[in-house]
Amino acid sequence: MKRSIKVLVVALVLLFAGAKAEAQVKFGHINVGELVSSMPDIKDADKKIQEFANTLDGQMKTMTTEYQTKIADFQAKEKTMTDPIKEAKVKEIQDLEKRIGEFQQKAQQDIQKKQEELYAPILKKAEDAIKAVAAENKIGYVFDSSKGVIIVSPDGDNILPLVKKKLAIQ
Repeated sequence: MKRSIKVLVVALVLLFAGAKAEAQVKFGHINVGELVSSMPDIKDADKKIQEFANTLDGQMKTMTTEYQTKIADFQAKEKTMTDPIKEAKVKEIQDLEKRIGEFQQKAQQDIQKKQEELYAPILKKAEDAIKAVAAENKIGYVFDSSKGVIIVSPDGDNILPLVKKKLAIQ
């Protein structure tokens, strides 16, 4: 009887120890910023964003040139203008200033929107690769070390080389 109780206790201890060993979760880390910057797709996206920004910048330069021309014209002819014409010219210049300011804001928003639009599939691809590597290596949690979350970590937990391999990045 004592012997069967001892066997039962030992079996329970081994069972719980085995369950505890299985319950251990692996952690990994990756520098997502480094991963994304090494992806070839990001260079294409950055080039498209720069081209888009250059187009908007060209439009901005045209508006600025028009503004400067109107200012110079106004200053040159101001002494010969009647008050109603002066007021109309000042209002025209102020309206152009306002349009330039609105254009700058809209341009910044459009560039940000374009960046988000072009980066979304790249970030999704990176995220999918990270998830796949984590699943293949039975890693329960992956931390982004580019955010400064991890203070100390062993090199073996860095999954960046595995994810780069998965994405065929050198």
